[in-house]
Amino acid sequence: MEIKNASFLTSSSEPSQCPPENRPEYAFIGRSNVGKSSLINMICGRNHLAKTSGRPGKTQLINHFNIDDSWYLVDLPGYGYAQVSKKERVKWNAFTWIYLQKRENLMCVCVLVDGRIPPQKVDMEFMEELGTRGISFVIIFTKMEKVKVQEKADHIKLFTETMLEIWETMPPYFYSSATSGEGKEEILNFIGKTSENF
Repeated sequence: MEIKNASFLTSSSEPSQCPPENRPEYAFIGRSNVGKSSLINMICGRNHLAKTSGRPGKTQLINHFNIDDSWYLVDLPGYGYAQVSKKERVKWNAFTWIYLQKRENLMCVCVLVDGRIPPQKVDMEFMEELGTRGISFVIIFTKMEKVKVQEKADHIKLFTETMLEIWETMPPYFYSSATSGEGKEEILNFIGKTSENF
C-alpha cells in the first residue's frame, strides 16, 4: 500500500470529540520520546505531518490524521516519563484507555518500542494491559538504524524471551527506522490487509 495524501484532521481532548467511526483506524502509542512522530512522518512520506520534539510528552491530545480519505492514523500521548505534572499524566492515561476500549473502528494499536535498549517494564506492563482488556496490538521497534545486525538478533531474542514469560506467543512485530525508511512497506501492507476486515 502507498499513501498518496495525508493531512492533519483534528485534535481531541476527549474520546467523544473524535471523528465519526466510519473508516478503519490505527493508533500509534509508545513510551515518551520513542520516536513516534518521526515514525508517523516517515510512514506518511511527510516531513512535518506530526510535530517532533526532543522534549518528552509533546503529544498531549488524541490527534487524528486523514489518510487518503480511507483510514485514520491516530497519534496518542506517550506513556511513562514526560515533563508534565502527575495530574496531567493521570488525565492522559484515563482518556487514552477510554479511547482504546470504546473506539469501535480501532483496528489495531501499534505499540512503539525503542529497539536499541533491553525490554522496559513500562512497555511490558502497557502491552499486558492491552492483552487483559482484549485490545489487538502489534509492536514496532524504532530507531533500528542505530542497531547492528548481531545486536538486532540478540535484542529480539531477549525481547521474545521476556514476552513469552507472559504471552503464549510473540505478538506480530516490525523493525523500523525513520531515518532509512525501514519498515514502511511492511507496516503499510499490514494496515492495508487488516483494513480489509473493516
